[in-house]
Amino acid sequence: MAVTVETLEKLERKITLSLPVNTIKSEVDARLKKLARTVKMDGFRPGKVPMTVVTQRYGYSVHYEVMNDKVGEAFSTAANEAKLRVAGQPRISEKEGTSPEGEMLFDAVFEVFPEVKIGDLASASIEKLTADVSDAAIDKTIDILRKQRRTFAQRAADAPAQDGDRATIDFEGKMDGEPFVGGKAEAYQFLVGEGQMLKEFEDAVRGMSSGESKTFPLNFPADYHGKDVAGKQADFLVTVKKVEAAHLPEVNEALAKSLGIVDGTVEALRADIKKNLDREVKFRLLARNKNAVMDVLVANAELDLPNSSVQSELERMIEGARADLKQRGVKDADKAPIPEEIFRPQAEKRVRLGLVVAELVRSNELQAKPEQLKAHIEELAASYEKPQDVVRWYLSDNNRMAEVEAVVIENNVTDFVLGKVKVSDKSISFDELMAQN
Repeated sequence: MAVTVETLEKLERKITLSLPVNTIKSEVDARLKKLARTVKMDGFRPGKVPMTVVTQRYGYSVHYEVMNDKVGEAFSTAANEAKLRVAGQPRISEKEGTSPEGEMLFDAVFEVFPEVKIGDLASASIEKLTADVSDAAIDKTIDILRKQRRTFAQRAADAPAQDGDRATIDFEGKMDGEPFVGGKAEAYQFLVGEGQMLKEFEDAVRGMSSGESKTFPLNFPADYHGKDVAGKQADFLVTVKKVEAAHLPEVNEALAKSLGIVDGTVEALRADIKKNLDREVKFRLLARNKNAVMDVLVANAELDLPNSSVQSELERMIEGARADLKQRGVKDADKAPIPEEIFRPQAEKRVRLGLVVAELVRSNELQAKPEQLKAHIEELAASYEKPQDVVRWYLSDNNRMAEVEAVVIENNVTDFVLGKVKVSDKSISFDELMAQN
C-alpha cells in the first residue's frame, strides 16, 4: 500500500502507521518465552518460572519495548518507501479515534531535509587573500628562536632595569592597608617590557636598580582574571633583588646546528624556516579564503531550516560551553543554566552552511578522493620530525580520518566556488595574516 504523506507546514510532515495487533502479541509472547528460560526469581529454579508469573512481572516492559521496536521499524519502512530524507527523530503518538479491527494506528510527525537552491555563483564576487613570506618574516622568526635560547648575566649593582632584562623581585600589594590573596611573592622573576606583568607594574620596575625599593599605586583592569581585585586599586611595595641582562646567541652555524639543521649553515636554517612559514601561510590563507567562500555560499542559497537539526546543534553547543566551563574549574558546570538564544544565530548558521555544502558536494561530486586524503595527511605530517608516525596516527583512527575527510571536502568546495565566482586578489602582509586567530 502506498504511503500517504501529509504536509503540515514547511518541512514538517505526517504519516500514519498501521501495526497488526497479532504481530505485536506474537512478538511479545516470543520475547516473554525467551525471558522465561533465563530469568531468576525467588522461589523458582532458573528456567522453571511459570509464564503467568513472568508475564505479570515483565509483561508491561516487554510490551513497551516491542511497541517501540515495531513502530520504529514501520516508520523506517514507510519513510524509505516514500523516499523521504528524515531530519531528526519523529514524534510518534497513537492515532486518535477508532482503529480498524485488528490494527493499531499511530501518527508520526517529523521533519524532512529541505530542498536547497543555490543561486548563480557567477554573479557573486570574492576577495581572495594572498600573502608571501618575506625576508623580514624570516628574520623575525630567527629573533624569536634566539630569544628562546637566550642566557642571562647579572648587571652591575647600580645598573637600571631596562626592556629585555630579567628582574628578580620581592613584592607585596595591599588594598586599604590590607594584604590580598595573590598579592605577594618573593624572588619572583619576569622579563621587563614583554607584557608578563601589568603595564603599570612594568613601568614601576623599569629603571630600578638592584637593592632599590619603591611603593606605587596599581589599577587592576575591570576584566582582570582575578575577580576579587578586578577594577580596584592596590598599593604595591616592590624590592629589586637582581637585574640580569639578556644575551642572544649569534646567528651562526652553532645556532643552526642547535636547531636541527644538519649541515649547520645559516642559509639552510633560513630555507628551513621559510619552508615552515610557507606551510603556515598556506593553511592560514586557505582558512580565511574558505570562510569567505562559505559566506558567499550561504548568501546565495535558499532553504528552510529543520528545527530538529537546529535544536541538535544548540544542544551540542551548550554541552561544549559547559565542558569549557568545567575545564576552567567552574563548580557544577554541567548544570550551568545557559540560555539557548545565546547560541541560536550561530547554530542556525552552522546548520544552514552544512546543508548548503552537502548539496553542493552531492550535485557536483566534490567528495574526498583517497589520493586527496593521503596528500592532505602527508602535508599535515610534513612538519613533524617523524612524518610516517604521524601518518600512521591519522590512519589508525576513524574519527581522525573523518576530520581529515571533512577538511578535504571543504577544500574541494572552496576550489569549486572560487572557479565559479568573480575573484579579485588582495595582497596582505605576513604580519597581518599571522595576527588573525
